[in-house]
Amino acid sequence: MNESAGYAVFFFPPALEALGDAIKPYLQDGPAGPHVPCRDIDTGGAFIEMTLQGQSPDGRVVELELMVPGNMVRMIVSAHSDNEFGFYDRNRAQAMLEPGMPVIAPADATPAAEPPAVQAPIPATAV
Repeated sequence: MNESAGYAVFFFPPALEALGDAIKPYLQDGPAGPHVPCRDIDTGGAFIEMTLQGQSPDGRVVELELMVPGNMVRMIVSAHSDNEFGFYDRNRAQAMLEPGMPVIAPADATPAAEPPAVQAPIPATAV
């Protein structure tokens, strides 16, 4: 899983045994075990469709599609390094506040200007 973008697909041990020599050219070893690194993945059907980039014997870059039954896949790990999607950086993100709630800053932050006063709603009078 040393790629900076893509997915790592891990299989159940019986699935690797059932797939045998057919899956071996696509497997890579890593700290979490053997996996198939792929550029794109589609989990929308009974088969998991993985798009891999390979190289032909003459050096050309080719795109491969590998499809396996969904029940063979143990885990899919996203290896994308896009900071704009997914979990956020807690040190930079501001919590969403309801109107009228004060902003709470970290203890080491400089004091901010006094927030503007919030006008209370005028209650309706019964006639």
